[in-house]
Amino acid sequence: MSRGPLMSIEPVTLETAQPRARDLMETAKSNLGFVPNMYTYMGVQPSVLAGYMQTYADFRENSGFTPPEQEVVFLTISKVNGCDYCTAAHSMIADKKSGVPEDVLKALRAGEDLPDAKLAALSHFVESMVVSRGNPGKEAVDTFLDAGYSKDHVLGIVVAIACKTFSNYVNHLAGTPVDAAFADYKVD
Repeated sequence: MSRGPLMSIEPVTLETAQPRARDLMETAKSNLGFVPNMYTYMGVQPSVLAGYMQTYADFRENSGFTPPEQEVVFLTISKVNGCDYCTAAHSMIADKKSGVPEDVLKALRAGEDLPDAKLAALSHFVESMVVSRGNPGKEAVDTFLDAGYSKDHVLGIVVAIACKTFSNYVNHLAGTPVDAAFADYKVD
């Protein structure tokens, strides 16, 4: 769902950001080669940018999910939350970096059932966690665990939801424009 900003937020730059946000944005630029637009809006409140970057790193490094599974998690959350910016960004990462099969990515973006049973179970559980606000019911948890995932994976999804709460919500408020790096994956 495309939308305009919900409030006027003047993004910060490396020159105008508070020192804490500037340091985080410089780290991003060093790692990515550019400062994503989303970071310039999150940097207005440095705690938001810091929280996002910490939960993002923790999820990537400690969730126990493979890179394709990580993208299924992030894309599912972003689709459920209606975040076009994150859907575009994670679609590019899924396609170019994480090795998500083309048919899986296409289904994720279209909101269709995934052709891979284990990834479908992951996406369904993530969606149930987001929609139920973390209370999907015991049957949903048991079904997820029976699909081959662990209790650590369940808690890793909580980390991913925290991460995407920072990014999806700020993008909704700011109407963050999609960066050129993700433009080919922009949601229509």
